[in-house]
Amino acid sequence: MSGYSAAWLTLRERYDLGARNGAVLDAVADAFLGQTSISVVDLACGTGSTLRAIAEHLPPRQNWRLVDNDLGLLARASTLRRPPDVNVVTKPIDLVRDLELALEGPLDLVTASALLDLVSLEWLDRLVVEAAARCLPVYAALTYDGRTVLEPSEGLDLEVLACFNGHQRTDKGFGPALGPSAAARAVERFEHFGYAVVQGRSDWVLRPNDPAIQEALFAGWAELGALSTALSSDLISAWLTQRRSHLAEGRSSLRMGHVDIFARPMGAR
Repeated sequence: MSGYSAAWLTLRERYDLGARNGAVLDAVADAFLGQTSISVVDLACGTGSTLRAIAEHLPPRQNWRLVDNDLGLLARASTLRRPPDVNVVTKPIDLVRDLELALEGPLDLVTASALLDLVSLEWLDRLVVEAAARCLPVYAALTYDGRTVLEPSEGLDLEVLACFNGHQRTDKGFGPALGPSAAARAVERFEHFGYAVVQGRSDWVLRPNDPAIQEALFAGWAELGALSTALSSDLISAWLTQRRSHLAEGRSSLRMGHVDIFARPMGAR
């Protein structure tokens, strides 16, 4: 996996789109029924995939503030396709330091995709507190929750995935990351601050005809496994070779667990 590169984000976008939970999206749409316009801020926007995924579910006139600290990704987000009647402003902001700045001004909705598993509990609490202070609903999609199943299975699958899940809890710039526990903690924290939360699974389901993204995942997991003292480089190499063999034979599939949530202040908006 190539981190947060444009190439990786482009590769995963169609799988993210197919995985988004319909019931959670319906709850987002229902929250704004009757409105003719909406203002949205998308945190850690990448190339703008959240906008492209959910714009059709929102009121027709839309103002989006796309926030990221990567100027290259923001440049791509400003030029890629988007629906008509959608106004986009890109804003470079360091969300670690300046989350509050990202939430300034009149807003109706906060969105984020594949973000919460990268942040610390302290940063998550900041997001919840700042959103609650502004009575803002939050749609957070595609949070990895640690459920991954590979077919056909191999003897080292669990060990390699344990290395990946351990790495998910390391500091990604926001402090020690919540990793696979992020979705559950987010629900807990939003409910603590008086939000009603709708949640649902948004798993990637990758089949034999999805080799490119599987190859990227396997190579990334092998790289992380090689950093572990629990597994030798020879074992990791043999595991990767076998997984690639399954790919080449058209036999490889996997399910990777994610969760979508929509948190809405009760009695507000």
